[in-house]
Amino acid sequence: MKKKIIICDAILDKGIEILKKARDIELIEAAKIPKNELLPLLKDAQIAITRSSTDVDVNFLQNAPKLKALIRAGVGVDNVDLQSCSKQGIIVMNVPTANTIAAVELTMAHLLCAARSFVNAHNFLKLERRWEREKWYGIELMGKTLGLIGFGNIGSRVALRAKAFGMKILAYDPYVPASKITDLQMQQAKSLDEILSLSDFITIHTPKTPETNGIIGKKELDKMKDGVRLINCARGGLYAEDALCEGLKSGKIAWLGIDVFDKEPATNHPLLEFENVSATSHLGANTLESQENIAIQACEQALSAARGVAYPNALNLPIKTEDLPPFVAPYIELVSKMAFLAAQMDKNPIKAVKIEAEGSIGAYAHSMLTFAVVGALGGILGESINYVNAEFVAKEKGIELSHETLPNSGYSNKLSVHIITDNSNVLISGTIFNENEQRIVAINGFQTDFKPKGKMLVFKNRDIPGVISKISSILAENKINIADFRLGRDGCGYALAVVLVDEPIQKEILNELNELEVCVFVHYVEI
Repeated sequence: MKKKIIICDAILDKGIEILKKARDIELIEAAKIPKNELLPLLKDAQIAITRSSTDVDVNFLQNAPKLKALIRAGVGVDNVDLQSCSKQGIIVMNVPTANTIAAVELTMAHLLCAARSFVNAHNFLKLERRWEREKWYGIELMGKTLGLIGFGNIGSRVALRAKAFGMKILAYDPYVPASKITDLQMQQAKSLDEILSLSDFITIHTPKTPETNGIIGKKELDKMKDGVRLINCARGGLYAEDALCEGLKSGKIAWLGIDVFDKEPATNHPLLEFENVSATSHLGANTLESQENIAIQACEQALSAARGVAYPNALNLPIKTEDLPPFVAPYIELVSKMAFLAAQMDKNPIKAVKIEAEGSIGAYAHSMLTFAVVGALGGILGESINYVNAEFVAKEKGIELSHETLPNSGYSNKLSVHIITDNSNVLISGTIFNENEQRIVAINGFQTDFKPKGKMLVFKNRDIPGVISKISSILAENKINIADFRLGRDGCGYALAVVLVDEPIQKEILNELNELEVCVFVHYVEI
């Protein structure tokens, strides 16, 4: 039975095409439907994609009794009732990195404007047709101190670009290791007060939480240099807006660059009355590239959730991902995908799921077990299993769960998923390269290296000449294009190939491959 995915708000076609091509999905396109007509369409939807235009409140949820996952196509989830979603067993995901570069570059635009009053100089000439160069003296970024509050995906990239302008970088983020800052030849601030007292420019890049809401108020402004220049392209309300107005009036703040407001739209906001304010209407994600990325990632997440493979960037998990070190997060999705792949390679009833961990990731092996269980059973049980009930469901079915930390075998961090059935054992290992690049590096002892994404054949055979040509010939005869081919050998007379293909593999083609004399087994998997 096809899973139903509803798109409630407008996203670009590049994402929608992913869902239209999926044979196991029924797509409901409701972005152009008036909001008062949307609710009846929710009754059979299992996955919903929304943006800021749709409030996911109690009324929305009451009309979506079958909803199992919600993807907020963007970063902020202010319009999503997370608590009610959790009570209803709905996993909420966002798309946190798709607009990173767009937000970084908008911050740089406001930073440059704060130094050179560009927007005023532009309006003075273009709108008033007045040529008065002496009116628009600015300052240079070179040699000035930029204080960053928050050194995550966006803050760190702003720092790199500002450093290229010759700025001195002072960063404060109690949740990142000092080495992340100092390795870039930047200075770590020991406290927020150090940022406030030493910075010529200050930009903030934190999520909006009870801890950060209004983190810069009148008391903090008093500690800043006279003539400080402030930027906020993160979340509205991080700077207390009444304090900003006072600072602009007194001259404490020489310039404010702001893209986000506490309440939006902010067309009559008092900050708009000040000449020394550059203001934009929440444009952080408004580039064609970021909107394409958001659409593609949101639809890929929806597809993954519908198939029970994984729930990337889930916000209401049984563990708080924001409390995990940054290196751990990519393993959450990787371990789900490895378990899903393992379960597809042997579809007999699962007797046991075991996690084996090497390196620092070993400290999180038990947490990874939950995600492995969802990956292993999601394709079988569908929406009846999620991160909240995974271990309970597994134990109810008599599936033994365990985890183990092993000595390092060559990778700084490695996770292995061991799925045991009555028929066989499947062991799949993976790691993360370059911070977030997922790789499967071994299957049942065969060394390999491929990304766990796309359509693939897993083919084990006797290691004799001519096998590759036989596989490619059968695929070519059926007009199936090979995108990539990875081969591993065990030195004992067998080989294992992972063949990535562009088109779905029909059962008849699998049967033809399985009938090859050299074939030990062949499986088709979509991740």
